[in-house]
Amino acid sequence: MGRARLARLHGIAMSYAPSPGRSVQIADDTVVAVLAALGVDASTPHAVRASLAAYEDGAGRALLPRTVVARPDRPPDLMGLPEGTVLRVETEGGGTADLGAPDPAALARLPLGVHVLEARAPGGRTARAPLIVAPDRVPAPPGRSHGFLVQLYSLLSRRSWGMGDLGDLADLAAWSGRALGTGFVQLNPLHAAVPGPPTDPSPYRPSSRRFPDPVHLRIEHIPEYAHLAGAARLRADELAARAHALRSEVLERGALIDRDAVWALKREALELLWAVPLSPGRRAAYCDFLAEQGQALEDHATWCALAERHGPDWRCWPAELRDPRSPGTARLRHRLLDRIDFHCRLAWHTDQQLAAAQRAARDAGMPIGLVHDLAVGVHPSGADTWAQRDAFAAGMSIGAPPDAFNARGQDWGLPPWRPDALAAAGYAPYRELLRGLLRHAGALRIDHVMGLFRLWWVPEGRPPTEGAYVRYDGKAMLSVLALEARRAGAAVIGEDLGTVEPGVRGELAARGVLGTSVLWFERDYGGGERDAAPRAEAAEAAEAGEDDAAGEADAAGEAGAAREAAPGSGAVARILAPGEWRSACLATVTTHDLPTTAARLTGADVALRERLGLLAGPPERERSRATYELAEWMGELVRRGLLPEGQGDEEAAIKAVHRFLLRTPARMIGVWLPDAVGDRRPQNLPGTWDEYPNWRLPIAGPDGRPHTLEELAASPRLHALMRELSDRSC
Repeated sequence: MGRARLARLHGIAMSYAPSPGRSVQIADDTVVAVLAALGVDASTPHAVRASLAAYEDGAGRALLPRTVVARPDRPPDLMGLPEGTVLRVETEGGGTADLGAPDPAALARLPLGVHVLEARAPGGRTARAPLIVAPDRVPAPPGRSHGFLVQLYSLLSRRSWGMGDLGDLADLAAWSGRALGTGFVQLNPLHAAVPGPPTDPSPYRPSSRRFPDPVHLRIEHIPEYAHLAGAARLRADELAARAHALRSEVLERGALIDRDAVWALKREALELLWAVPLSPGRRAAYCDFLAEQGQALEDHATWCALAERHGPDWRCWPAELRDPRSPGTARLRHRLLDRIDFHCRLAWHTDQQLAAAQRAARDAGMPIGLVHDLAVGVHPSGADTWAQRDAFAAGMSIGAPPDAFNARGQDWGLPPWRPDALAAAGYAPYRELLRGLLRHAGALRIDHVMGLFRLWWVPEGRPPTEGAYVRYDGKAMLSVLALEARRAGAAVIGEDLGTVEPGVRGELAARGVLGTSVLWFERDYGGGERDAAPRAEAAEAAEAGEDDAAGEADAAGEAGAAREAAPGSGAVARILAPGEWRSACLATVTTHDLPTTAARLTGADVALRERLGLLAGPPERERSRATYELAEWMGELVRRGLLPEGQGDEEAAIKAVHRFLLRTPARMIGVWLPDAVGDRRPQNLPGTWDEYPNWRLPIAGPDGRPHTLEELAASPRLHALMRELSDRSC
C-alpha cells in the first residue's frame, strides 16, 4: 500500500487498459525503477516509509506548489495556505505587487507572463515559486486555409546541395503563396541531428530540439559567401561543383539523399565562411543573437565542439566532461572557444535563413506561413540531454504500452522529461524550447501531443511490456504552450492520432489546439470522444526509429483502420460525413508515415509491404481488405458527386478525396506535396530500417523519377489539383 501511495504522489499509474474492459497492473519492480528515476527510493519497505516521510516533510508541507499556474478568470488553488499568509509578486517586467491576504483571483488578473510568487506565513515560513499567468487559448489560425505538407530534405531544386534546404523552402513558400494561394507550408522537424557518420536520417530522433540543424543551410545565401577570395573562393567553387554532382546523382541517377555527404561539403564551406570577417553591422547582429540565446546556445555549441573531439555520445566521454558545469568542462570550453564560436555562428546563420523563409511566406500573402514540427523527444546521447541532464529521467525511455494491435508494446529509445524537474524549474526548459521553435513560425505542430498529459516510461533493459504511465501536469503544460503561442502569434496543431485517453481531445480543443484528422481514419467507431482509427501509435514508433516493434504496430494499425470495413467482418465502421468532422483540425488525406494517395489507389502500398514481409495477415486477405476499403471510399465519393470524372482515373480520384476535405469544416487543409505529382513511394515505411530508404527519398512522379522544385512549379498535374482548392475559396 505504501509503494502504491508513493507512486500516486509522483504521478505513476498503477495500471493501464490495453483494451476496453481490461486492466493490467504494473509490476512492483517497474514502479520501483520509475520512482528511482524520479529520485525516490522505494526498493524496500523501510525505504518506502522514509520516502513517504520525506515527501510529507517536503512537498507535503510546502506553502506553494513547485509552479503556480493561473489563467484569466481561472484562479489557482491556494486553499492550503495557513490563515494570516500574505502574498507578494515579482512580475516578469521587474515590478512588484503586494497582494496581502491570499486572493487567487488577483493572481489571475496579473499580466500574462512568468512571474515569481512569494508567500509569507505566520511564524516565519516563506516560499517562492514561479507563477505562470497564461491565456485561456492559443491563437486561432486566421481564417480557413490550405497548404502543403513536405519533408524539406526531399524537396531538391537545381540549386540545392544534394538535399532540400532553407533556400528551397523560401522559394516554395514564395511560389506557392503567390501562384497557388496557399496559406502555409508544414515541415518535418528541422532539429539538430546527432552527427554521424552515419547520421540517423530520422528527423524525429534529434540531438537537440532547441536548435535547428545547419545541414539545412543554403550556403550561397550567407552574405560572407560573396566575399570569399583567393584560395578560399577556388575551394568554395570546388565544393559547389561536388555538390552539383551529388545533386545530379539524386535527381538523375536514382541515388538516395545522403545527408552525411551533404554535410561534409557544407561543413567545409562553412569553415571557409567562418574565416571571413563580419562587417560591423553583421557583427552587431551576431552579438545580439548570442546575448539573446545565452547559456542555451553556448551549451549546445560546446556539446558540438566536444562531440568533434570525443564522439557524439556524451555518456562515453571522460567523466569530468559529462557534466556541463564541471571545472573540466569549463577549462575545455576556454580551449575550444573558436570551435564553440563556429557552432554558434552556424546557429545564427540557420536562424537568419529560417527568418527569411518565414518572411518570404508572409510576403507571398500566406496568413500562417511556416508550420514547424516539434518531435516528441530527443536522442539519449545528444546535446539536450547533456546540457539539461537534471530535466531528463535517467535510465528511462518513452514508448507505448501493449494494446489490442501490438502485444509487445513499443520502446522509442527517447528519454522522457521529469515532470517534477519541469515544475521545479517553472517549466523553463519547455518554455525555452517552444520559444525557439516559434521564433519564425506561424504555427507549430506537436508530435504525439498526448505526451503533454502522460507518457509510457520503459525502464532501461526491460521490454516495453514492463513500463508504466507517468503523468505530467497537462494544465500547466498547456498553459505554457498557450503563453508562448500567444507571444508568437502562432496557432498550434496537435498530432492526436492513435489511442487517446478520455478527456484529452476535449481539453486540447478547449485550449484552442487543433487536432489532426486523416481522411482514411475518420469513421464512426462508436466511441465517446471522436477517435481516429487506433493505429497503435505506429507513427510515433516509426519516427523514433524503431524497427520490428514499429513494423508490427504499423501493420496492425493499418489492419485496425480497415478492420470494420473488410468483407465478412461484420459491422462496418461508417465513414464520417464531411459535416461530422471537427472544425478545429488540420485535415489531410495522408501523412509522412502513411502510404501516398496514389499508392493506396493503385495497390502499390500493399505490394510494397508484401515484398518486405510487413503484412499483418495473408497477402490475399490484405489485398482484399484494401480493395474493399478503396471501393467503399470510391462509392462514397461518387454518391456525393465528388468524382464526376468517374472511377478508374487516378488523378481524378486524388482530386476527389481533396474535394471531400473541402466539404469538411476543417480550419486547415493539408496537401501532401508528393500527392500532387502522383508519387508512389512513402517517405517513411514503419517497420523497416535498411530494408527501405526511410527519410532519404526525393519527391518523385508516378514513375519514380525525382521532380525538382522547378518541375513541381511547372507540373500541370500539381496545378490541376491545387486549382480544386483555390477555386473553392478554401
